[in-house]
Amino acid sequence: MTAQTPIKARKATRPRTLTLAEAKQAEEADLIRWSPEEVVKLKLLPYRSARTLREACYKRRVFHHNDGGRITFSPMSIRREHERTLVAPLAA
Repeated sequence: MTAQTPIKARKATRPRTLTLAEAKQAEEADLIRWSPEEVVKLKLLPYRSARTLREACYKRRVFHHNDGGRITFSPMSIRREHERTLVAPLAA
């Protein structure tokens, strides 16, 4: 027979607090804006061309921002568009 070694109990870890740099980075992430061309290039929304994405924005079918007459997308508008097009499973 072999002798078993006792298992040590682990110490509880404290939740890590955000540093000042991480907090600033999180705030600036909400200020990012993408053009329709960038959204299509990065494949953030299921559109294949910037023109069709712009036309959907003109018809107000897609969440977007109209900054000074220019169509832009923020992380919030991308998230809201993904939530809008979410398909729930049948089992739910």
